[in-house]
Amino acid sequence: MLAGLVVGVLCGMLGLLVPRLVAAVPEPAPREPAADEPAAPDAGPEGSVPETSTPGISVREEVKPLYADLAARPHLAVRSALASFLAGALLGAATGWDWPLVWLVPLVPVAVALSFVDWHTRLLPRLVVLPATLATAVAMVAVGLAAGERDALVRALVAMVAVRSFFWVLWFVRSAGMGFGDVRLAALVGLVLGWVGWGTVAVGVWIGFVAFAVPGVLLAVVRRDRALLRQAFPFGPFMAAGALVGLVWGPALAGTLWG
Repeated sequence: MLAGLVVGVLCGMLGLLVPRLVAAVPEPAPREPAADEPAAPDAGPEGSVPETSTPGISVREEVKPLYADLAARPHLAVRSALASFLAGALLGAATGWDWPLVWLVPLVPVAVALSFVDWHTRLLPRLVVLPATLATAVAMVAVGLAAGERDALVRALVAMVAVRSFFWVLWFVRSAGMGFGDVRLAALVGLVLGWVGWGTVAVGVWIGFVAFAVPGVLLAVVRRDRALLRQAFPFGPFMAAGALVGLVWGPALAGTLWG
């Protein structure tokens, strides 16, 4: 409980900086695919796919709010601090005074910022996702070598490749149904979950898909409107929620489900 309180406070304080992080994100410009983003098989004449995380939505098809305008929204800092505090408290209570806090504490407000941006823009900026993934990997390598946690380190790196490859296949099969920003974020999700265990990886990824699909299906059933199943929604916030559930309850759920 003490770890949960301390970690929650630290994450909450960092959450106050979320508006600054959002405001610092550069606006996307018309571009060719990034070096890590091959052209999709069903891409248009330009051979490029917008960096979206939502089915059927592109930067060209709708007006994206400016990051500066998003960062200036009232009470964003307070809401981000509260969300970061709650997530940090859960992680601290579940993890205890252990090495994963080295990367989990700074990642919590980053995940809050990415979820906020993706929800309002359907974009996951690679200039946030890629540095966060690299910094986490460096921290894990340092901890793994210094603390003798080589098995956890190898598992985390393998999970990063495996989860990213899984999302890449989904994107490749139908790029209109998933943006490449989700593929990049999947690497970070796999890296963080993989340190804990393979059961945590499975639960975290699975919960992300369930959290994304179930509300939309229920809403379509209640309203009796199939068109809602084709409505665009961002996937990044649900990936972050799935990762949180995996880190906090993943080992227990995995043990219950698979032994």
